[in-house]
Amino acid sequence: MSDRIIAACDGAAKGNPGPAGWAWVIADSEGRPERWEAGPLGHATNNVGELTALRRLLEAVAPGTAVQVRMDSQYAMKAVTQWLPNWKRNGWKTAAGKPVANRELVESIDELLAARDVEFRYVPAHREDGDHLNAIADVAASDAAATQQPAGTALGAADIPAPAPERTTPSRRKPDSARARKTSAASTPGTGSPTLKAKFKGTCPCGRPYAVGESITKVGTRWGHPDCRPAS
Repeated sequence: MSDRIIAACDGAAKGNPGPAGWAWVIADSEGRPERWEAGPLGHATNNVGELTALRRLLEAVAPGTAVQVRMDSQYAMKAVTQWLPNWKRNGWKTAAGKPVANRELVESIDELLAARDVEFRYVPAHREDGDHLNAIADVAASDAAATQQPAGTALGAADIPAPAPERTTPSRRKPDSARARKTSAASTPGTGSPTLKAKFKGTCPCGRPYAVGESITKVGTRWGHPDCRPAS
């Protein structure tokens, strides 16, 4: 059995640029989430959020640790695994001769990678069959961007963030009338917000949990019981 721990990280920006946040989650070698952290970035881009999430994750992993890092950002992964050597040779200029964006973040990540045994794995985002750890990091980063508040295990958070229900990309576009009927049938009465079956268990903003398969809808920026959504 491998001793390599499994982790995921993600960044978010509401508007890109806009209110931004970052998050990571660390699991054991079996993929069971153990601890997580998220934080605000003020006004920033999604790329800054992704790189910050990776840096903060690596800082949370002791030097010498073997870790698999799962990410849905090809930009962040390629920046530190493919493009970085050429950037260094070119005096921190891109192939087009422009200064490398987010250089400070990339340099700090490069130093952290040198002291850790890191294996990167790209995972597509927002997929019904997607990676569970990435989904946790995604919702935690999104919450941090929206609230601009830090959160995590070290700050006393008792529960791992519950991912919102993932979605799959439809194989073909439905006619407008069919989409309208589906939206109407799946919406919470009086709100227009979709009601979905929870793919993972979680906790409603009211404090009560919901189970896998239970009907949930958006309650503010999170997911919860349809009857907990404020009346419009």
